[in-house]
Amino acid sequence: MMIGISISTLTLIHVVLSLIGIGSGLVVMAGLLTRRRLDGWTVIFLITTAATSLTGFLFPFQKLLPSHKVGIVSLVVLAVAFLARYAFHLAGGWRKTYVVSAAIALYLNVLVAVVQAFEKAPALKKLAPTQSEPPFVVTQIIVMVAFFVLSIAASIKFRDKIA
Repeated sequence: MMIGISISTLTLIHVVLSLIGIGSGLVVMAGLLTRRRLDGWTVIFLITTAATSLTGFLFPFQKLLPSHKVGIVSLVVLAVAFLARYAFHLAGGWRKTYVVSAAIALYLNVLVAVVQAFEKAPALKKLAPTQSEPPFVVTQIIVMVAFFVLSIAASIKFRDKIA
């Protein structure tokens, strides 16, 4: 029991936040690619993605894990995205900074989801029991390349003229 809730409840909250963050992040990225800010979706994306990282620290642990390091990086990147969007209002170079930091935050959330899928889903675990096998590595490479391309495309498309 942690902070008055069970681990299973915390896990459910963490997973739901993550899925909302990923879904809303994909909508936000689609908006950037079509030169639209989608303000409501952006708030949902930034808050749920930050909450996903924060709730990851509520699980009991003995030492700093790779997932915690990803969570720390994600929170830093989200802080940059938040500042670029809300403090600097996408002015000048902050527009591209926002796009790249938002894309990185979404990528990190998807990265963890892929790792968890290969860890928890029996069929995927069978394909890559140690997460060093080709199916896992190829999946991670595909996700990374897709987000790299998405980041570049969104940076190019999301210019000064927005709806």
